[in-house]
Amino acid sequence: VERSFGWLSRFRRLSRDFERMPQVLAGLHFVVFCILMLPKAAFWLALEASS
Repeated sequence: VERSFGWLSRFRRLSRDFERMPQVLAGLHFVVFCILMLPKAAFWLALEASS
């Protein structure tokens, strides 16, 4: 839970509810999830390709 709050504080737009439509807020969460997970996925793909 603390890690999630840390990630939200990195993307401060998500820590406050500025958006009126829930679809927009869900889309922003998806974008942030992609930003956070792409480096990890690239690491695993590079590790798999090298072996």
